[in-house]
Amino acid sequence: MKAIVCTKYGPPSVLQLREVDKPTPRDNEVLVKIHATTVTSSDCIVRGFKLPISMWIPARMVLGLRRPRKPILGVELAGEVEAIGKRVGRFRVGDRVFAFTGRGGFGAYAEYTCLPEDGLVAVMPAGVTYEEVAATTFASLAWHFLRKGNVQKGHRVLVYGASGAAGTYAVQLAKYMGAEVIGVSSSANLELVRSLGADKVIDYTKADFTKSGELYDVIFDAVGKISKSSCKNALTPNGTYVSINQGNPWPRVEDLVLLMELVKTKQIRSVIDRRYSLEQIPEAHSMLKRGTRRGM
Repeated sequence: MKAIVCTKYGPPSVLQLREVDKPTPRDNEVLVKIHATTVTSSDCIVRGFKLPISMWIPARMVLGLRRPRKPILGVELAGEVEAIGKRVGRFRVGDRVFAFTGRGGFGAYAEYTCLPEDGLVAVMPAGVTYEEVAATTFASLAWHFLRKGNVQKGHRVLVYGASGAAGTYAVQLAKYMGAEVIGVSSSANLELVRSLGADKVIDYTKADFTKSGELYDVIFDAVGKISKSSCKNALTPNGTYVSINQGNPWPRVEDLVLLMELVKTKQIRSVIDRRYSLEQIPEAHSMLKRGTRRGM
């Protein structure tokens, strides 16, 4: 089968298209023919080994010394079950599924991968496409931080980085939770943020929300570029600051199923900036590195 292999740590050019052995499912695994995957910031961090120096030694022990121990990156996918192990009971051949391969699991930059039945794998609802659901774990990331911020109906929620992968979902989910949503983005993306349901938009190149005098119940930094201290004067007395830098939570199957229902009922949608073939994944890494991507 074809796969994109990370030959060593470095720039996007270290990702190369290779022919590799097609995996065979173990007794508790399903073999999935992958129809869609995503390029995430986590993939880029691993590919380039862009980690704080203090984490280098433990990270290399986990990921691999000179190159990733699991060289086929990619953690989000949607596809079709092609074969199952003899102890698999939850899935059948032909099921349309979406999955998160797990931290360090990887394997989505390929035509096929094997996943454990008891992993973060779920059947897709009817009426949605593989592309729509492939990025659902980013929706679960936004969902986690909004819940961590204890967003309530009527709250004023500011999403910083509202046009990014997590931010586009955060705007929509905060509206679903009954909040008044203010999205902060660049001028080029203001209309996109409005179309996602934001009640108000702020162009960060022209205005500093921390100096406007307006207060927010929750501030969600969806891109990890502002600090809690810088937001202090923009929070209500009991307001909460949450940031994507506070760690990537492990998605829960029940969250993914709920979010899939919201996608199916058109209450949220995936924002897909561009579509790439498997061979073009290095190009997708380059675009993400430039920081120009909207949504996924």
